[in-house]
Amino acid sequence: MAQDTLPGTTDRRLAGLLTLLAENSMIVISGARIAKEIGVSRSTVWRWVQRLRALGVKVKGQPATGYFLEQTADILTPNMLRQRLKGSLFGKHIYHFFKTDSTNRVALELGHAGEAEGAVVLSEEQTAGRGRAGRLWHSDRAVGIYVTVLLRPRLAPVQAPLLTMMAGLSARSAVQAVTGLTVDLKWPNDLLLNGKKTGGILTEMHAEPGQIRFVIVGIGLNVNQEKFPGALADTATSLRVETGKSQSRMELLVRLLREFENDYNRFLREGMEGVVARFEEVSTYAKGKRVRVTNGTESYVGTTAGLGPEGLLQVQRDDGKVMTVIAGDVTEAR
Repeated sequence: MAQDTLPGTTDRRLAGLLTLLAENSMIVISGARIAKEIGVSRSTVWRWVQRLRALGVKVKGQPATGYFLEQTADILTPNMLRQRLKGSLFGKHIYHFFKTDSTNRVALELGHAGEAEGAVVLSEEQTAGRGRAGRLWHSDRAVGIYVTVLLRPRLAPVQAPLLTMMAGLSARSAVQAVTGLTVDLKWPNDLLLNGKKTGGILTEMHAEPGQIRFVIVGIGLNVNQEKFPGALADTATSLRVETGKSQSRMELLVRLLREFENDYNRFLREGMEGVVARFEEVSTYAKGKRVRVTNGTESYVGTTAGLGPEGLLQVQRDDGKVMTVIAGDVTEAR
C-alpha cells in the first residue's frame, strides 16, 4: 500500500518541508524557494509552518524574508527515518501521522489489507492510544514514541506473547544505549524506571488455529514528558524526568527499531528459549518478587518463581501451590 493512499498520513511534501529546513539548519530559506522545491504554493508553505510551530518545532521567520530552524526538530519524519534505517526491515514502509487515534488500529487495518512485513506506523500524538486490557495509553504531542510494527512470522499463535517480551528486551537495550539508564521489565509488557512506568507494549494478532497470519507490536515510550496528569503523576515517569535532560526521540526510535530487528531475527532462528532466558535475567519481577496477581475471577499474593517454557509467569502462592499466570495484572505486593 502506498504511503500517501492511507487517509491521515503526513503529506510527503510537508515532511519534505521539515527535511529541507533540517538539512539547512540556521540558514534562512525563502518561501519562494521552499514552495518551488516541495511543489506547493507559498500560502501552503505559510500554513504548514504554522502547523509545525503548533507541534513545537522552532521555525523562525515570515513569508517576506524566509524561514529557518532555530534548533534541530525532533519530529519523527519518515524521510529522515528512512535514511537512518537503510537496509533495515523497518526502513521501507513508514506511515507517519501528526495525529491519529491509535497506531495499533492503523497497523491492524494495514495487516488485513495485505501490507508487507516490516511496515512501521508512528504518530506524534494519539487521541486513543491503547494499553493492555482495554486501558488508554496517555500520548501527549511530540514528547513520546508511539510506534507499531507489522510482522508476519511463521509461528504458532501460542508463541505470539513472546514477541511482547522480546519487544521489552529491545526497548530496554535501546534506552540503555542512548541514555545509560537501566530499565526493569515487569511481566509481561511494562518498562519501569525506579518503580514507575516509562513504557508499555501491546501485541495483537490475527491468526488461524495453527498459524499466525500477522502480528502487530505496539510500543509506547515516555521520552520528554516533564509531568503527568492526575493519578499518572504517582505511577509514570519519563526518560527526561529520570535523566534530567531532554532526549532525542529520533535517536531512540532508530536504536529501538534496530534492536528489535536483531532480536526478531534471533528469535526466528533460535526459538523461544533465548527470549525467556534473557527476560528472566534482566527482570526483577521474574523470580523472588512478592506480587499480587489479579484477574477477572480471583486475586492472590505469592512469590514469582520464574517463567515457563512459553514465557508464562509462575507464582508460588503462600499455601505452596504454584500458579501459571496466563492473563491478569501483576503488581508488587507491599
